[in-house]
Amino acid sequence: MQLSDIFRQDLIKLDLESKAKDEAFKELVETIVKVHPKFNPREMFDAVISRENRLNTAILPGIAVPHGYCQVIDGIIGAIGFSRTGIEYGSLEPVHTIFMLLMDVSSREYHLRVLSRLLEMLNSKSFAVIPAAESPQEVYDMLYCF
Repeated sequence: MQLSDIFRQDLIKLDLESKAKDEAFKELVETIVKVHPKFNPREMFDAVISRENRLNTAILPGIAVPHGYCQVIDGIIGAIGFSRTGIEYGSLEPVHTIFMLLMDVSSREYHLRVLSRLLEMLNSKSFAVIPAAESPQEVYDMLYCF
C-alpha cells in the first residue's frame, strides 16, 4: 500500500481558502464529491466533525489528519489540502496541511496502516518539500514514494 493509492491526484487541493477548520473540512468534502458525486457530502462532513469533536486531530505542528467513518465509502479515501495562510484549528499554531481520511467501518485496520505510513512520511525529510509543490501532480509523485 502506498499513500498515492489513498490520496489521488484529483483529490489534492493546493489552495484552501478557509480560515477555520470546519470550513476547510467542507472544502475538502466538496473536492471529494466532485470526483465521487454519489457520496453524501453531509454524511462525510458529519463523520469528520463528530470525530473532531471528540479529539483534535492536529497531530504535528501545522499538520492535521481529520478522519471519520461513513457508510457511503467502500474502503478508504483521502483528500489533501494546503493553506498558505494557515487555518485556525484549536491547536497551538495554525494548520497548513490537512490529510482528510474517510472510510467504512470495516477498514479500521487499513486506516491504522495508512496513518502509520503518513507518520513515516511526515517525519521524513522528504515531507519538507511537499507543501511547496506547485501542482497536484507534484504532490502525488512525492506520495508515490510512501
